[in-house]
Amino acid sequence: MNIQNIKTLGDLKKAGYKSVGIKDELRNNLRTKISKGETVFEGVWGFENTVIPELERAILSRHNINLLGLRGQAKTRLARLMVNLLDEYIPFVQGSEINDDPLNPISRFAKSLIEEKGDDTPISWLHRSERFYEKLATPDVTVADLIGDIDPIKAANLKLSYADDRVIHFGMIPRANRCIFVINELPDLQARIQVALFNILQEGDIQIRGFKVRMNLDLQFIFTANPEDYTNRGSIVTPLKDRIGSQILTHYPETVKIARTITEQEANLDGRQSEFIHVPSLAKDLLEQISFEARESEFIDYKSGVSARMSITAFENLLSTAERRALRSGDDKTTVRLSDFMGVIPAITGKVELVYEGEQEGAAVVAEHLISEAVKTLFPDLFPKIEKLEKQNEKGPYQEVIDWFFNESGFELPDDASDKEYKKLLDSIVPLKQLVQKYQPDAPKEDQYFLKEFILWGLSEFKKLSKDRYTEGYQFKDLYGSYISKNL
Repeated sequence: MNIQNIKTLGDLKKAGYKSVGIKDELRNNLRTKISKGETVFEGVWGFENTVIPELERAILSRHNINLLGLRGQAKTRLARLMVNLLDEYIPFVQGSEINDDPLNPISRFAKSLIEEKGDDTPISWLHRSERFYEKLATPDVTVADLIGDIDPIKAANLKLSYADDRVIHFGMIPRANRCIFVINELPDLQARIQVALFNILQEGDIQIRGFKVRMNLDLQFIFTANPEDYTNRGSIVTPLKDRIGSQILTHYPETVKIARTITEQEANLDGRQSEFIHVPSLAKDLLEQISFEARESEFIDYKSGVSARMSITAFENLLSTAERRALRSGDDKTTVRLSDFMGVIPAITGKVELVYEGEQEGAAVVAEHLISEAVKTLFPDLFPKIEKLEKQNEKGPYQEVIDWFFNESGFELPDDASDKEYKKLLDSIVPLKQLVQKYQPDAPKEDQYFLKEFILWGLSEFKKLSKDRYTEGYQFKDLYGSYISKNL
């Protein structure tokens, strides 16, 4: 159907166009995509066997949907991607405020126009990208905002009494007729406003200021909510929950690999950063592991959740830290270091809610703890596990590194060291190179210095070396030598 040639109601009828409700439209297009084996929700990872099948079943059932999950679980993204299941264009009566279907008009304006002009009624075409409405539920939202109210200015201009339904100003929901309408954070909507949605969801009609307006609106509602909201800020009133067809639980990525894919897809990077900053694979895993540690941490409120946005902003900060360091030292190219992870702390502190909210410094201490825990978790996956108790006279795999520190006074790794200085410092600890070659022989050459630094951090987390932060970097020492010097 060439829409360029269809400009009137008569042309539309001749073309054999048939009206379809939005829920059937979504259902029909989803059936086609599933039959062809096409990916319906592009760019959403980790939901393939959990959330997406449930969402597809809800669409096939023609349900209004509530996506329930903690923050940063792609709820709004899923809702926005549903636009791709709509027809590319739909016709509507030209000039209609509520996208009236020419073959099934519901507003007084459209009915009067069709009665007057018949098959000559002008029509326009609405692209699917314009069929998505989104409203964040806040306590100040009113019934007038969502549904509509009497407009005194319109009444004065048209010289109509308030008893005439032409003085009604339509709110967001009627204007979203034949569209997807999303209400984010539904529990934040006041109970009396939620009650105003009952009729729209069940019967599809609206009532404004006592007017008996029987308008059979055609809408696909999607709501999003955070389980925390049910107890803290408000709740979804029971009759409204009863009218929502499907409630679907979302979740965080279940593996580091999936989390990495999401972060790399969503991170907003400058092309120059990608060109001259190399990010070792282990650094990416470590970054994601921080979020996994945060979700399990006793210091962080699990009901609030740890958004996927934390990893995304932390990754951006990590690259910016390496970029700033390289610019200061005059390096043309650089590789992310473990010490660069101190630069991600501001991205963590703003994204987590502590169980016991105290001094602002508390969040930074927790962030450092999360980085340490992430190192601790990943270390046994790459290098031999460090046992708490070792057999006497048995030489462990890390003994040569520990001996090196016992014989030396200490080792400092400045944050702003140039790449040349950084490599020279790590090369001075010869046993580190031997450990990397033995246990990670296939590691890319450019990742090897990150692995060397990772070993030092791992040994300090497992209490084989001491690691202290000073103004300009980190200092590593023999654990017992450090202990003795402190007590002299």
